[in-house]
Amino acid sequence: MLKFGIIREGKNPPDRRTPLTPGQVRLLMDKFQVEFYVQSSPYRAFSDDEYRERGIPVTEDLSMCDVILGVKEVPVDMLIPEKTYIFFSHTIKKQPYNRQMLQEILRRKIRLIDYETMVDAKGKRLVGFGKYAGIVGAYNGLKAYGLLSNAYHLKPAYQCFDLAEMLDELTKIQLPVDFKIAITGTGRVCEGVIEIMRAADIEQVSPYEYVFRDHTQPVFAVIKPTQYYKRKDGKVARKSEIYDNPIGYESDFLHFARESDLYITAHYWDNRAPYILTNEMLLDPFCRIKVVADISCDIGGPIACTLRPSTIENPIYAYDPASRSEVPLNTPNSIAVMAVDNLPCELPRDASEGFGKELMDKIFSELLKSHSPIIERATITLPEGVLAQRYEYLADYVSQESDLEVSTGQNSK
Repeated sequence: MLKFGIIREGKNPPDRRTPLTPGQVRLLMDKFQVEFYVQSSPYRAFSDDEYRERGIPVTEDLSMCDVILGVKEVPVDMLIPEKTYIFFSHTIKKQPYNRQMLQEILRRKIRLIDYETMVDAKGKRLVGFGKYAGIVGAYNGLKAYGLLSNAYHLKPAYQCFDLAEMLDELTKIQLPVDFKIAITGTGRVCEGVIEIMRAADIEQVSPYEYVFRDHTQPVFAVIKPTQYYKRKDGKVARKSEIYDNPIGYESDFLHFARESDLYITAHYWDNRAPYILTNEMLLDPFCRIKVVADISCDIGGPIACTLRPSTIENPIYAYDPASRSEVPLNTPNSIAVMAVDNLPCELPRDASEGFGKELMDKIFSELLKSHSPIIERATITLPEGVLAQRYEYLADYVSQESDLEVSTGQNSK
């Protein structure tokens, strides 16, 4: 019988999420006749006792397990040789802070499967925490405006027990009748943002209506890449070109910046692409933006005011476009920036529930097959201590000396 383990998250600060909740583990045990063991943790959002109450063994030792699941990167001293591990490794872009971990995974002949690379035949991601990044990021953006305007005060998301309590907080929101929120992006993150907009009773309008019509209640618009970018030669913008070869494009976001009080990013950004919100736009005398909730949080990326990630405990800082520097909150002419890069950690129970459901529905049965294209595409290292063919481009990365810089993590994971 195949034995699965859920590891205690070992990164510091500890991540409170889990890949599978107690109820989900019990369902998998009953349905597939597999064994599960959960490593004891004082930080996990679901307590050890919640697993025990479902008849799931809680232990310190996972050496009896064949497959070990986690969420974030596993510290080197917690890696057991010759096992299969599944977690977000943050190695496929050659992140220097995880080089030593990947080197040790190869050395210990571990099979590494990465959630981030679990895709279907068309390359679409199958699992992730993106929706909850959008939910918490949008909430934090609205919270930041309340703090800035002193119009209302919302409880920090991480102090809410669950999503239901957080949604109750939205009843406190008091926005001006002409308040406007611009959202860039599509996909899971944007779905989460829209969920919060609707829960806050903010009406969605088209980008055209957003810019050219007057409104008597708060509104938001979802702006697509072909609407916030334009071709330099004046020809029609095409989504496929923006994703595949964005060199010939430039930002066309100024007319949205002039109409927006709050800007929420939910986009994917390629570092070949131009800025979306430039410093010149923020200096424009007609720019209305007071708060930027940068869920995407690409440092040095498309949002000029995002200088650094912020933290769950201190999520907001201010940016002065004139000096291009961070300044105290409420400094005249400054922009409030929310740039927390691990947003799903603020709702660990709900985020775990959502992620675990995707694992159950789309992935778990694949793990039990002798041959699964989904799992093979997601396998970075093989039990022989070598890179899988798909990831042989990492060979130079793992052959370099280790850089022990600490990772800050990624918000959509």
